[in-house]
Amino acid sequence: MALGVVFVTGSNGKSTTTNMLVAVLRAHGVRVFTNPSGANLPQGIASALLATVPLDGRVRDDLAVLEVDEAYGVGLADRLAPTDVLLLNLQIDQLNRFHEPDRVYRMLEQIATRARRRLIVNAADPNTADLGRGARADQKVVVFDVAPAALAASPHGVAPAPRVTSGARATLPQADVVVDSTAGSAAELTINGERASVALPSRGLHYAVDAAGAIATARSLLGDRFSITTASTALGALETVYGRGEILDAKGQPIELVMMKNPPSLQLNLDSLGRVPQCVMIAVDEGTPDPSWIYDTDLSMLDHVDVVTGTKAHQWATRLAYAGIPVGAVIEDFRSAVDAFLALDPPDDGPKVGIVNYELMMELRLMMGYLDLEGGS
Repeated sequence: MALGVVFVTGSNGKSTTTNMLVAVLRAHGVRVFTNPSGANLPQGIASALLATVPLDGRVRDDLAVLEVDEAYGVGLADRLAPTDVLLLNLQIDQLNRFHEPDRVYRMLEQIATRARRRLIVNAADPNTADLGRGARADQKVVVFDVAPAALAASPHGVAPAPRVTSGARATLPQADVVVDSTAGSAAELTINGERASVALPSRGLHYAVDAAGAIATARSLLGDRFSITTASTALGALETVYGRGEILDAKGQPIELVMMKNPPSLQLNLDSLGRVPQCVMIAVDEGTPDPSWIYDTDLSMLDHVDVVTGTKAHQWATRLAYAGIPVGAVIEDFRSAVDAFLALDPPDDGPKVGIVNYELMMELRLMMGYLDLEGGS
């Protein structure tokens, strides 16, 4: 592969950023092999290869862009030898799986050491910034960042985990791409000193940061071939990725999906709503084994919840009660709850809002006839 193998990893935003990066590269004429959205475990990547590689086993594409789970990234890096690694963030993640952030930091650190050519790091996250400062002398470090004013305009910034490491280390290079501001589903970026407006697949600073990471990576790979206009056009044509701000057609009614994979994903998605939703459902099941972290979540964007459902419904109803947020109905059975939610009068300020964990997001999509499942977990 002429341009190499790129790993995209971090706590949140992997699927969206991979989708963005692939779109930008393909718009520049690069042939890209990638794993389907969400298929970021070894078996998902292997399945993608088996589905697309000819019988001689040779990949014909110019470049591989792979979304990689943090826990499996080291083993995959030893096998696939990435030339470039894009580190998006380190955020509080699934505590039942990852435990403490310092454990994930060490995972990302080991993945970073496997990059044979470049590290692309998010300077707005103190942990990925430190990983960039600790790069080897033979690794080029490419930086993307968020302007202070854009960070200040977001209620919880980019929600990084507490800084794991510190100390006197190398200085990061100047950022190639900076998020200057966001407005709805659009962002203003500075790309190598030039201002550009880009469309995002959904609202929120976190989507703008994903776009900045994708553009910084594409620019470093393409060099003089990179075109801001081509990149902006490619991003503007993208749709959302499986439940990440996606608006479903639910039997003729639009439902906007707000994902809660972990604390920061829920928080940043709530922050980006831009309005207090008039009609809202919360749906959480055993895919979120320990939902106790919701007590640290700022729920001020909600003034009521119409329906709470899933096997974790009563934990959520209790949390909402402590916050003084009224609940219309607690219906554990998900299908019955969805029927009750759809029966409610439509709001006059936009779509109904479904705050869902990953597993019930997928089930809801199936219920509504969306059969294009993700490739893995």
